[in-house]
Amino acid sequence: MQDNKVKVAELVAEALENLGIQHAFGIIGAGNVHLFEAIARRGYTEIVCVHHEQAACMAVQTYYRTNGRIAAALLTTGAGSTNGVTGVVSAWADSIPCIVIAGNENSKFTFPENPLRMWGVQGYDSCQMVERVSKYQMRVTKMERAVYELEKGVHLALEGRPGPTWIEIPMDIQSGRIDPATLEHYVAPPAPDYLTPAVAAQVDSVLAALAKAERPVLWLGNGIRLAGGERLLKPLLEKLGSPALVSWAGIDMLDSSHPLVFGRAGVYGQRAANFILQNSDYVLAIGTRLAIPQIGYDLNELARLARIDVVDIDGDEAIKHAKRTQENIVCDARVFIEALLARLNAADAPAIASKADWVAKCRAYEEQFPWVGAEHADPEGFINSYRFMERLNGFFKDDQVVVTDMGTALLSGHQVLRFKEGQRFMTSTGLGEMGYGLPAALGVSFANDRGEVMCLNCDGGMMMNLQELQTMVHHNLPIKLFIFNNDGYLMIKHTQKSLFKSDYVGTDRKSGVSCPDFSRLAAAFDIPAYQIRGWDECDATLAKVQAHTGPVICEVFMHPQQLFSPKLGVVSRADGTLVSPPLEDLSPLIPRDVLEQAMIGGMHEKSKTL
Repeated sequence: MQDNKVKVAELVAEALENLGIQHAFGIIGAGNVHLFEAIARRGYTEIVCVHHEQAACMAVQTYYRTNGRIAAALLTTGAGSTNGVTGVVSAWADSIPCIVIAGNENSKFTFPENPLRMWGVQGYDSCQMVERVSKYQMRVTKMERAVYELEKGVHLALEGRPGPTWIEIPMDIQSGRIDPATLEHYVAPPAPDYLTPAVAAQVDSVLAALAKAERPVLWLGNGIRLAGGERLLKPLLEKLGSPALVSWAGIDMLDSSHPLVFGRAGVYGQRAANFILQNSDYVLAIGTRLAIPQIGYDLNELARLARIDVVDIDGDEAIKHAKRTQENIVCDARVFIEALLARLNAADAPAIASKADWVAKCRAYEEQFPWVGAEHADPEGFINSYRFMERLNGFFKDDQVVVTDMGTALLSGHQVLRFKEGQRFMTSTGLGEMGYGLPAALGVSFANDRGEVMCLNCDGGMMMNLQELQTMVHHNLPIKLFIFNNDGYLMIKHTQKSLFKSDYVGTDRKSGVSCPDFSRLAAAFDIPAYQIRGWDECDATLAKVQAHTGPVICEVFMHPQQLFSPKLGVVSRADGTLVSPPLEDLSPLIPRDVLEQAMIGGMHEKSKTL
């Protein structure tokens, strides 16, 4: 009698192909060895072997952000799955869809009622561990449900507000054999209709507010791209003629030189962008969750003259600032923009008065408060990172893709770098984990058929996932790895100095943290290395790095105490008391008469005392 049974791992490999999952990032172990073998033998899904599971769960994020395809992370049991949690939380925070397939001990140990801390060898309840940081988590307990759970996991990762899903397959389930005819398959429910009568009424309310507003601002976030609506933005701006600001995660949705795009507001925002936001009389925020780094520390001080409307697919996010916002619209960003454009183009649409005077005022703010100014002077012979980013803009290629780690790379990059259509810019904005940059570059490169990536990193962040240099070298990926060398953890140095007025602790070589000589390290990995210590060698070195065709490292040496500015900081009054100014009053503080003149509604009372 013919045996029609097939190993479940092989059916999982087939399911990955049917789901269009071309890449899986992971590390092999006893808990997933059957999956690795079956996937590799089938030959459709390429397994990228990283050197830390954290990196796998970071790489899958930028993979999706680059080509719009889901990638998988393959984790083994025990420490293999715990190591992946940082990347899962990062994807959860930034609403990035991905699927994690984790192994576990034999299913005879993994029943929910098991009271033991450890299950078998290296086993534990991984689903419970990620329950609050994933959209869906399920342990496969029946072989017939393995493919069903994968299909459901992929669907839910993409549905609604995207995010990570976690499917655990115990090792005996992986190795078990069943008749494929007994497999269960997931049938996705119909997509929800976001344009309900209530939302349609809110669209009309927004349209009326836009028509009435004299100083409107569109605040645009990465939720628009996640919804597939980024191509609607230029028609929307041109129809409304209104200025727009972009969130850090949404910088690359629009050409930075677009005449209606005025930069990035926030705690580490640009002065001009913050003045535009704070002087507006209407703010429409679409696809951005208005987190503290965007809006500052006192909601009542945000855009004090403005009505604020919010569009978010997550109902909890939409209403979280309800005491300050008016229309809290729960809707897919693309659906909302389509509906708004349809109403704008309707015969009975209200007339949108010209915003030319307001746009001219916004341009005047940009001229008065440039992105790079006197506050970014080179300190003590070192290159200032903001001025370096301004120089780097001139070396971008037409299809340039940039990813950043945290610290200097994040702050200077997101305040100064400019992007054109066809270029991309990515980082972790929610969790903001050090060590993100290099794994993120891996994800982008594989998503672009081993394409070129520029990775902006720092010495401290490099040490968090240093092992992935070998992954880069193994695949000969054309990753241009810039490392800002500032002797440790520069952001935390400033935090310590601000809070304690004392020596550093655990933030530089003298206080307990040191980093290696990255040029010598590059030699160990057989990676060409360059160094930039002054402007006299900057342009020539950047040209060489950009012309290189394989992995390359370029160190940029900074002053170990260089300030990050402008930023919203705690300021000391003359009497010694501390105050956090409103969002328009960034440090280093500008003269009070200049601030008074820049504020249409007048200077905030707190600012008058500083």
